[in-house]
Amino acid sequence: MLQNEFYHDLIDSLAAALDAKDFYTAGHSTRVGDMSYKLGMYLKLDDIKLEILHIAAHLHDIGKIGIPDSILNKIGKLTDSEWMKMKEHSSIGYNILSKSKSLSYIAKIVLHHHERYDGTGYPLNIKGDEIPYESRIIAVCDSIDAMKSERPYKSVMNDEECKNELIKNSSIMYDPDMVTAVLINWDDIVTKTYKNFNCTSSDLLNIS
Repeated sequence: MLQNEFYHDLIDSLAAALDAKDFYTAGHSTRVGDMSYKLGMYLKLDDIKLEILHIAAHLHDIGKIGIPDSILNKIGKLTDSEWMKMKEHSSIGYNILSKSKSLSYIAKIVLHHHERYDGTGYPLNIKGDEIPYESRIIAVCDSIDAMKSERPYKSVMNDEECKNELIKNSSIMYDPDMVTAVLINWDDIVTKTYKNFNCTSSDLLNIS
């Protein structure tokens, strides 16, 4: 119990540190963590895998700590060179987390959360089942939150627009099994998340 509380306090602190640096995506890590955990439950992951998924989802963007503020909080679209720099965040996150042996698999999940199902993602262009299962879950939830978040250069998509994007990119960007599961359980996975996104990681796992 005490160890769980320590780990989740640490996760919340790291996520808060990232939110403080990237003010456009405040709460992003919590929402992606919430949605990923719920999607993992519907995909029938066991308790240990759910715990790993939940931690990795909360920390998936931790590498953005190493991205310059001028890029991270730029108003407007990134240039090609800035985008290349931004794409380094998954590798930076891997390098941060892989320093700890106990976080080695979580580091691998973080490294691959921007891979695409068809092999056109980054950083290693792996595809299909080569991508860690948890990374494929996070990829869908990360995209949903991006679509439902307002930025200076884009407006928020409504639910139907988000669903259509997921369907259009099923088997291209996303594992089709993940897309099907999230669409079937949209209200619980997505709608409820945006009503309760201020909860902490401990709340999500009902840790007292």
